[in-house]
Amino acid sequence: MYDSSDIQSNKGMAIIAYILFFIPLIAAKDSKFAGYHANQGLTLLLAAVILNFVLPFIPIIGWILLPLANLGVFALAILGIVAAAQGQVKPLPFIGGYTLLK
Repeated sequence: MYDSSDIQSNKGMAIIAYILFFIPLIAAKDSKFAGYHANQGLTLLLAAVILNFVLPFIPIIGWILLPLANLGVFALAILGIVAAAQGQVKPLPFIGGYTLLK
């Protein structure tokens, strides 16, 4: 499904996707591998934005959960970076099933 030469030549772009998801969309727009990880990076970013917007409005429980949610987002980013560096196409837990970019 994913070409091994595409994976080898775009590992760096796939890793960057978890930091700035749009860079691989510009620099490696023809790479399915980098595009997959850019989608994962965008989904992770949106999850982080939603969590950081909603949780502060929930008294006490939200305030306690917010740092844990941010730690979880960080952990998911690390998992994605490791998978990209290893050349794997593996969905992230909880959010990996969503496809926002085609």
